[in-house]
Amino acid sequence: MGNILLLEDDKSLNRGISFKLKKEGYNVNTAFNIKQAKEIFENNDINLIISDVGLPDGNGFEFCEEIRKSSNVHIIMLTALDQEIDVVTGYDIGADDYITKPFSLIVLISKINAFMRRIENSSIENLISCGSLSLNYSENKLKKENEDIILSKNETKLLKYLMENSCQIVTKEQLTKALWDIDGNFVDENTVAVNIRRLRQKVENNPSTPDYIKNIRGVGYTFEKRCTKK
Repeated sequence: MGNILLLEDDKSLNRGISFKLKKEGYNVNTAFNIKQAKEIFENNDINLIISDVGLPDGNGFEFCEEIRKSSNVHIIMLTALDQEIDVVTGYDIGADDYITKPFSLIVLISKINAFMRRIENSSIENLISCGSLSLNYSENKLKKENEDIILSKNETKLLKYLMENSCQIVTKEQLTKALWDIDGNFVDENTVAVNIRRLRQKVENNPSTPDYIKNIRGVGYTFEKRCTKK
């Protein structure tokens, strides 16, 4: 059904999450530190990473950031930190979702099941193109002038929405509703801005003077170039 890497140093919580996931039919690879998690990730085809932030040999944010350099695997962060800066940091380094402890195992399982269903339904290649840009939103990949760029789930959803509505102004409220409300997550304007900034770093030749994703002050954003869907 799916191959999951669970990185959590709390042995009791690790066992509890692992037990529930296995009952759902998932293959769970458990790790209690970053070193173990890296070895598991390198030697297995992982569909989803669930990672704690505070770990005995490092920081979960740093682990996530390192993974994101080479993979678009879905990442859920688990943490007792609930300050806004910690949430923004999680999204900024490439996490796809963020759950604050204590949390409901039922909610966690629901999120994982929803994501796995999206994987199963995205086996057909889907492309949106614009000039030298080509977005494969079934694989979270952007091709830019023959360079393959890995996108996170949220970056893909954001770019897909902007490209599908190219040459139109899209408000921040529209982006929030279209991208995150469907998963039942609360997202504020800061999260939208963080994802836009990350996306510009990957899409634009010069992020400080963007050619594609333009900010419409006080309103939202627009993808300036006309796109075609295949």
